[in-house]
Amino acid sequence: MSGTLLAFDFGTKSIGVAIGQRITGTARPLTALKAQDGTPDWKLIEKLLKEWQPEMVIVGLPLNMDGTEQPLTARARNFANKVHGRFGMKVTLHDERLSTVEARAGLFERGGFRALDKGSVDSASAVIILESYFEQHA
Repeated sequence: MSGTLLAFDFGTKSIGVAIGQRITGTARPLTALKAQDGTPDWKLIEKLLKEWQPEMVIVGLPLNMDGTEQPLTARARNFANKVHGRFGMKVTLHDERLSTVEARAGLFERGGFRALDKGSVDSASAVIILESYFEQHA
């Protein structure tokens, strides 16, 4: 086991991506992927999986604050199932509540409004999702 995990913050227009190491419990953002109504360029995902060879993929699960599902929840599950089905990867869903809020706050703190472009926010959210996963599974 490599200890490398890849995380996705699923969205209908952009999918944030982060890579992290289980041993350090840290992650860093990669370039977000464009999506057409939630459908990514699967060749780019395949390229990421081949390049980083993660032992597992984490997909953020969007839930309402009370823990109930929202319309995007089923779409994120579907994305996770497709990653598993297409590439045979072990995929785990992880609660992503407030990850976007936290990502926006952190990016704004470091770079003001200019830092808040959609791809940066989505990949920063993927970092938060992955680091949260590491914290809960230490």
